[in-house]
Amino acid sequence: MNLIDPILAELAHEGATTRRLLERLPQDRLGWQPHQKSMTLGRLATHIAEIPGWVGSIVEKDEFDLGASGYVPPTLGSVAEIIAMFDKSVAMATETLKRQSNDRLLAKWRFKKNGQLLMEMPRLGMIRSFLMNHLIHHRGQLSVYLRLQNVPLPSIYGPTADEPM
Repeated sequence: MNLIDPILAELAHEGATTRRLLERLPQDRLGWQPHQKSMTLGRLATHIAEIPGWVGSIVEKDEFDLGASGYVPPTLGSVAEIIAMFDKSVAMATETLKRQSNDRLLAKWRFKKNGQLLMEMPRLGMIRSFLMNHLIHHRGQLSVYLRLQNVPLPSIYGPTADEPM
């Protein structure tokens, strides 16, 4: 058994659920934020769209140093761009993960910031926690943002007040 198979199934399921939420983004409210310390709706949605794309850094490199990477968060101006980025990220992640051996998935990976080690664990654990949990966490935030904008919420893990299963 390839250890990545359950993650691929989860990515497909969570990806479809996340896409349903992204499809409900109100174009005219992308600049809205619930609090001055919060991301805007558009920035949060764009962050969600980019997360699956991080899988390449996890499986193709031995570490990632956020402070030394020169990472600049993408800025997208439309719902269509956000959904396109998400679809591309999920497709790329799926294809990249399918090519991984169990040995590669079990090898250690490090996440650093300016040379300081923040996390180290097997790649499989990083994919599950840093990528999947991170995606799900921010999707939960997005559902609250959308509720505050009176956008009907789709079913996620069960029915919502707006959509029965």
